Amino acid sequence: MNSVCVYCGSGFGGDPAFKDAAVTVGRALGEAGINLVYGGGNVGLMGTVAHAALQGGGHVTGIIPDFLKSRERMLEDIQETVVVGDMHTRKKLMFDRADAFVAMPGGIGTLEELIEQMTWAQLGQHAKPILLLSINGFWDPLLTLLAHMRGHGFLRPGLDPAFLVTTDPADVVGMLRDAVAKRAPSPEEEALVRERL
Repeated sequence: MNSVCVYCGSGFGGDPAFKDAAVTVGRALGEAGINLVYGGGNVGLMGTVAHAALQGGGHVTGIIPDFLKSRERMLEDIQETVVVGDMHTRKKLMFDRADAFVAMPGGIGTLEELIEQMTWAQLGQHAKPILLLSINGFWDPLLTLLAHMRGHGFLRPGLDPAFLVTTDPADVVGMLRDAVAKRAPSPEEEALVRERL
């Protein structure tokens, strides 16, 4: 596992534990030599996880659409910034650059990015690990909704999206490494996935 994409809020949210978790995750990625791929901003949890990764000695790639450069105050200190024309290109590049995904607390954008990866995985378009970091139960309502969908037959056996959940940010790197080791796609499989997308 060379790189992890972290989805998280451009704000801090109402719980100080969210910011603490962003620091822990970013620093852990940096210290483990795992590249951080994220949305490129210098605000909220996004900026926090990027700064922490840099402080941990890591490499950070920010991918940001041109129209968000001023709103999310593009972070200049990172090693690589990719400015794209639209959100679709941003999300595709984030997917291409990452070996795994972490969803931290965030808003609609974070939710949308997470659900897209879960959908692609459900449809067999990738086998990259997806981890929900549910700080103080943040993702519990989503887990309840998924159980509701499952109960109504919309998430059928064999089509239920695979994902990991932890409440402890210190578990993130180890859990993702274990998941990648269990299911490492061949270069041919990765090439096929990119063709499909």
